[in-house]
Parts: sequence; C-alpha cells; structure tokens
Amino acid sequence: MAGDTDIEAASAQREGNRPKPVQAEVPAPFEVVAPREVATPLVFSSPHSGSVYPERFLQQSRLDASNLRRSEDAYVDALFAAAAIVGAPMLRANFPRAYLDLNREPYELDPRMFKEALPEFANTRSLRVAAGLGTIPRVVADAREIYAAKLPVTEALERIERLYKPFHATLAALLDSAWRRFGVAVLVDCHSMPSTPPREDAPMRDKRPVDFVIGDRFGSSCNVRFVEILERRLREFGYEIRRNKPYAGGFITAHYGRPALGRHALQIEVARSLYMNETTLERNERFDLVAEHLREAIAELAQELASCEAAQNIRSAAE
Repeated sequence: MAGDTDIEAASAQREGNRPKPVQAEVPAPFEVVAPREVATPLVFSSPHSGSVYPERFLQQSRLDASNLRRSEDAYVDALFAAAAIVGAPMLRANFPRAYLDLNREPYELDPRMFKEALPEFANTRSLRVAAGLGTIPRVVADAREIYAAKLPVTEALERIERLYKPFHATLAALLDSAWRRFGVAVLVDCHSMPSTPPREDAPMRDKRPVDFVIGDRFGSSCNVRFVEILERRLREFGYEIRRNKPYAGGFITAHYGRPALGRHALQIEVARSLYMNETTLERNERFDLVAEHLREAIAELAQELASCEAAQNIRSAAE
C-alpha cells in the first residue's frame, strides 16, 4: 500500500529512539520529531503518549506501572508518524500523563493531594480538578488513586517549571514558525480514547461504536473546512466519526486555536480498540492500516493548506 514503507520506517525510528520505560529521571522530557524539510503549516502534538516513568514517581505511587499506563495514549505518536512524511513537525512528550498532564492549565491543582496550602494563583475549582484529573493528576483513567501519600507543593511546582512550561514554549514556537512561514498555522492535537460499547437505550444512529472524535471546540478553535476534510476522508475508509462529542478539545485546543488570527487547532481522538489491545496494551494487526488511513487524510489536509489561494484567503480574513 502506498506510504506503508515510509510509515513503518518513521515508526521504527521513533521506537528505536524511545527512552527506556523506567529511569531515575526523564533525560529528554519531550522531543520534536522533525521532518527532513518543513513543507506544510501543520504542526502535530502528542502530549499523552509518553511512557518513560521516573523511578521516584513509581515509588510514590500505590499503583504499579501497568496500572498507571491505563492513562496513556499509548503509541499515538507512532500512529501519527505521517506528520513527518507530509513535512510537519511533531512535538511528543516522553513522560507519562499520570505524572503531569500537558493538556491542562498550568496550575489546575487539587489541594487534597498536597501537604501544604497551594499558592493563591492555583486553579483549585475546575471540573477537571474535581474529577482528579488536574495538571498533577490524582487518579488514573479508571479513577484509581495514584499516590500513597500527600506530595509537597514544591514538587508539583517543580514539575510544572521543568516539564510543562518548556513543552508549551516549544509548541508555541513551532506554531509561530509555521505562521510566519505560511501565513497560517494548524495544530493537530493527537489523542486516543477508551472504546466503550453503546448504551442499550441509545438511538439506532448511535449504536455503532465511534472510531474517531474530532474536536474543534464547537467551531471556535479551527476553520470548519479543515475539520471537514479529515472527517470526509476518514468516513470514506468506513470509520464512524463524531464531532465534539464527547471530546470537544482540551486546554491545548482552546489555548492555541485562534482562527481569526490565522491560528487553528483541532483535536483527534482515536478509539484504542482500532489499533491496540486495550488489556495488554500491545499493538494489534490493524495498527499499520489505521496509520496509513491517517496518512492519507493528513496528506489531503496538507494539500489543501498548500494551496496558495486557500492560505491567502485565510490570511486576508485574519487581517
């Protein structure tokens, strides 16, 4: 199949460069997987696919690594290896979401987790904090408590300074570079979602399991044309696509999506059962096929963005 060799090579290279799964500290907290030549205003991010668990974190946790991994968007960075093929950079985290969640405000912190009082600037009242899923998560995806004891506040603030802020500074720089070069920047924030069976009382149109959810904050973070290109192409492959429900996009999509300024952001959630065994966390036999379908959808979006007329129209509208 066209593109298979490129995808396999890019995926293999990423796996070969991936740090060991348990280390005293994460030596490279995140990395930019750069194309040979930047050829598109697309920028990809994979904030939740990190799988390098700091040893101290595992010692602090009441859960073992296999349970902590339930929060990972496992292999999503490899699934979207087509980013480099179409000439787009990808920023991926190496540390896990359970350690620090990059798709949150910088200081969404739960006071129940810490020994001391939090600083006044912390957001302690968001719905995500209430659910235990703040910047420093309290629980993993199945609502199991992560930590055996309360943490010092200084540790949370240090993680934010050392990991969160540099990641977002790098992502902002990539988007600024794309905007300066092409007059437009389009962020594709890549995630995976647990596969859940439809409710028994669901309408017939909702009976089919959802394969992809594309979020654009209900039209506020991205030009609808870009979303429609991805939706149409993926539907042509037979996938069930939803928009914004139940995932409209998190902090990254909301923060970086400014369509009126020529800066767009959308989020893609891929059902994990499409490409992996959700129990063993191993890739399944469909992984390469899903990756190829994503490559074709991304290539079509890149082609649309390559149109000088389309880029100029977007730039003119912003001005």
